Amino acid sequence: MKSLILKIVLFAVIIFLGYMVYDSINQPLEFKKERARREVEVVQRLKDIRNAQFLYKLAYNSYTPSFDSLIAFLKSGEIPVVKLIPDPEDTTFTKTIADTLGYVKVIDSLFGKRPGFNVNNLRYIPFSDSIEFEMDAGNIDRGGVNVSVFEAKAPFMAYLKGLEEQRIYNIIAAEEDIDKFPGLKVGSMTEPSTDGNWE
Repeated sequence: MKSLILKIVLFAVIIFLGYMVYDSINQPLEFKKERARREVEVVQRLKDIRNAQFLYKLAYNSYTPSFDSLIAFLKSGEIPVVKLIPDPEDTTFTKTIADTLGYVKVIDSLFGKRPGFNVNNLRYIPFSDSIEFEMDAGNIDRGGVNVSVFEAKAPFMAYLKGLEEQRIYNIIAAEEDIDKFPGLKVGSMTEPSTDGNWE
């Protein structure tokens, strides 16, 4: 009877230890999978901000640090639809004339093919419970030239919210050790770049 009880206890311990080994392997994989899933949406939102900033700069000759200004521009701004035609006075056929055919709403130009897109959510980091992107804009001097710059950032702590905190802290520490921003960002306030740090 004692040996049967001992076998049952040992079997339970083996099952428990097997589960613990499986869980210790599975947890990092699940974290990595969920992180990748979330980063797809955050990167898309950062690309949307970058595209909106490009058109804002085209209209106003500078970027904006304000989501209120950017969203208002997206809702009411218009951009010209231009057709390039050959210059009839040019016999070399190398010069063109820009012919404005009309205007299209900025929001339709950028997001018209994305049903259900809500421009008011542009400011919020996905999966963060409505935490706003950190956004700034300004000018820097590059070789005597005044260059407009902007930056939009989403920290790991914002969009990985709800996942295992120790793993998030480990990722943050690893990025900070190599002097990188601990999260996803597009643009730069110190360099004339509009690249994202995922590219």
